[in-house]
Amino acid sequence: MTPTSTYRLQLQPDFPFAAAEKAVPYLAALGVSHLHLSPVLEAVPGSTHGYDVVDHARVRAELGGEEGLRALSRRARAHGLGLVLDIVPNHMAVPAPEHLNAPLWEVLREGPASPYAGWFDLDWEAGGGKVLLPVLGGRIGEELAHLSVSAQDGVLRYFDHAFPLREGTEKLPLPELLDAQWYRLAWWRLARTELNYRRFFTISDLIGVRVEDPEVFAASHAKILQLVRDGVVEGLRIDHPDGLAAPGDYLRQLADATTEAVDGSGRTVWTVVEKILTGEERLPADWPVAGTTGYDALHRIDGLFNDPTGADELTELYRTFADPPGDRGGYWAATTRRAAYRVLTHELAAETGFLVRTAERICAADPALRDHAPWALRTALRELLVRMPVYRPYVAAGGPTPEEAEATLPPEAVREAKAAFSVPEEAAAVDVVRELALGRLGAGPDQAAFCTRFAQTASALRAKSVEDTAFYRYAPLLSAAEVGGDPGRPAVSPDEFHAFCARLARDWPATGTVLSTHDTKRSADVRARLSVLTECPQRWAGLLRRWAQAAPAPDPHAAWTAWQTAVALPEAGAGRLAPALLKAAREAGLHTSWTEQDAAYEQALEDFVRSGPGGPAHYEVSLFARELAPYVRANTLGATLVQLTMPGVPELYQGTEREYLALVDPDNRRPVAYERAALVRVHGRTDRSTLSEEKLALTTTALRLRRDHPELFGESAPYAPLAARGPAARHCLAFSRAGETVTAVTRLSMRLAEAGGWQGTELELPEGLWADQLAAGREFAGAVPLSALFADRPVALLVRSQAAPS
Repeated sequence: MTPTSTYRLQLQPDFPFAAAEKAVPYLAALGVSHLHLSPVLEAVPGSTHGYDVVDHARVRAELGGEEGLRALSRRARAHGLGLVLDIVPNHMAVPAPEHLNAPLWEVLREGPASPYAGWFDLDWEAGGGKVLLPVLGGRIGEELAHLSVSAQDGVLRYFDHAFPLREGTEKLPLPELLDAQWYRLAWWRLARTELNYRRFFTISDLIGVRVEDPEVFAASHAKILQLVRDGVVEGLRIDHPDGLAAPGDYLRQLADATTEAVDGSGRTVWTVVEKILTGEERLPADWPVAGTTGYDALHRIDGLFNDPTGADELTELYRTFADPPGDRGGYWAATTRRAAYRVLTHELAAETGFLVRTAERICAADPALRDHAPWALRTALRELLVRMPVYRPYVAAGGPTPEEAEATLPPEAVREAKAAFSVPEEAAAVDVVRELALGRLGAGPDQAAFCTRFAQTASALRAKSVEDTAFYRYAPLLSAAEVGGDPGRPAVSPDEFHAFCARLARDWPATGTVLSTHDTKRSADVRARLSVLTECPQRWAGLLRRWAQAAPAPDPHAAWTAWQTAVALPEAGAGRLAPALLKAAREAGLHTSWTEQDAAYEQALEDFVRSGPGGPAHYEVSLFARELAPYVRANTLGATLVQLTMPGVPELYQGTEREYLALVDPDNRRPVAYERAALVRVHGRTDRSTLSEEKLALTTTALRLRRDHPELFGESAPYAPLAARGPAARHCLAFSRAGETVTAVTRLSMRLAEAGGWQGTELELPEGLWADQLAAGREFAGAVPLSALFADRPVALLVRSQAAPS
């Protein structure tokens, strides 16, 4: 069944199934219909997220095992709740010890002849017949003393690692033994250029799985399908489909398998994909899913509360204050391009090498394609990849090339890529690479491999260069740097939002929508605070200049980022600010990075945080934050209500039913104290005197309305924009669902107050009498003055209580 709403729980050893089970009564009382569980299959011991799967056949023992999961399902069903599972088809962990991943262990022991060799994307030729394992702390010669052999167990050990020995090699001298294995132990720094297996992004301890192989699909999905068949699970969230060889084919195979699993039961399996849509990119219409996990909705909702003029002004103030080079934070497009070059030539050098070698073989085998030099193919590949406007194309070698796939490598990208060549004839390599990427140069094994790996590499490049680099380099408005967003254009107009919702209602009415997730860099309520800065950029800049003089930062970019973070979360203190800002600095890679850490810079950054935004300036920062509180309230409640009533299935991240202030992971993955939350509700302490309690009351009201009246918000419920009239009309966003509910929220409330308030602005309600669900006894009809509608709070949720006269 399609959920009316979902609630995401981050399971981990400190919050297992039993803890989730205890929270069920409280979560049911909120009004959600389904609990969304983070990955539950066996993972690396101690994992706090579960995406590092090691065994697809078992439910994770640290969480309570399969019986614990089934007990949670029974408890949830008893309270009217279903379960949605997050599944990870793209990759598995390369764990320590390695035997935890049994398929990988067998490949390392038996080599290409292993029945599991087809599980992973391994380029044996590139590795000289061996799998490169970049696990050593130094070069092999420096680490020999830390290697030991247990001939009795047939195991080679290195600290926590344990590797199988090829049969008959147990008694060889260590140097010969190492050379005789199907793997090569290597310094971890070699992964960048030498790695010969596909991985998740640039994370070498997550190895890509060839789920496109029917046998691999069957083995890796058997337990999930059993849970679906037994009614334990009613929905699935598919992690990172863009990493797969053929996402559409995989989703069709999954749809067939889940349909077969529930055949005859009358049940359906609601499935959404973690697909990041860029700009106006559309989800492929032939994917048999309900929609995305909702980052596209997050971007549109956030954008409603950003003032476009103020955002532009903030950008200019940032450029003046931080003075970043244009391609390292000064301009968004240039910053993303430079970041893409860096990631492609450094972190993804091994992936690039695979594509170049494959293209060389294709060209060498076809007289019509010969004489393209390897350097030309490499240049063409690089120049096209960095110019892709989306994550990847969806096309198969030898198959048709949809219009959407053509658009991933548009003519302007081709022209710009060719401009990198000084000799026009050599620029023809760009056409070859584009045709290969779009699957138009045949369907042979090499062509298929190139087409598939190009798409997978493009996805990894986009994620690493934009999400994990450019988002941290370009910092005018930190809240705009979220997955699926556009920091170069953070504001979204009401008309754009209405058009987006109309498309969802028509094409993907059961898609997911989110505001906070386990992956958002800042929670929705932190972003709501930051958005107010677009309404007072000069006030912010003046304070920043004074604070920056009082507590010098190691560089102005760090100062801007740190003080803006502190304003958004003054409650955090240095203990939470310092780790988040250190992570931001390493991701940006401007002065330090994860792999080339500058200890002096990092110490200076921590000293600055403790002496400035996380220390003595805390009081003044808090005063400024307090000044913004009324406008933060409007943004927080407005975004919440819009998400809960717009087309789609809203998801709440754990704890976000109240004001939830969190920074990037691991800050946002702390367990929630549900026992205390339930106690507060039992004793009736929902007096709405705080923003947290006000948000809880609004959330509960909207969720229960969705649950009790699914016809008002479900897949067949129409969406209709409502327009305010009057001088302040742009400050109201309103819409109707199914002709029976009205959502109205205030946007850009500081600008509204500065302009004198609503000043006679009205909202014309559809015919009938409308009851306010957030305040008993308030009813409206006809043209309602917004000063009356928003007299007590900046939002309104109305339900028709009396039909219009016939």
